[in-house]
Amino acid sequence: MTDARPERLLPHHVRAAVFDTRWRGLDPVQVRDHLDRVADELECLNRELITARTQNDRVRQALRQWQSQHRACRRRDPDLPDGT
Repeated sequence: MTDARPERLLPHHVRAAVFDTRWRGLDPVQVRDHLDRVADELECLNRELITARTQNDRVRQALRQWQSQHRACRRRDPDLPDGT
C-alpha cells in the first residue's frame, strides 16, 4: 500500500517546475517570476517554522526542568491537602 499523502512541497520543487507549452499558453517569464516569488515565500515560511519549532523545544525543556525542580517544593507544601 502506498502513502496517500503527497510529498511536502519545498522551494526547490517550485523553482524546478516545468510545464508543457501550448499554442496560446501563459507568458513563461511571468509564470517563472511568479513561481520564484512563491518559492521565496515558501522558503521564508519554512525558516520561520524551523525557528518556531526550535523555540518550542527550548520552552518545553525549560518547563520540564522547572517542574522537576519544583516537584519537591509541592510535596512539602503544608497548605496542600495531605501534605502533597
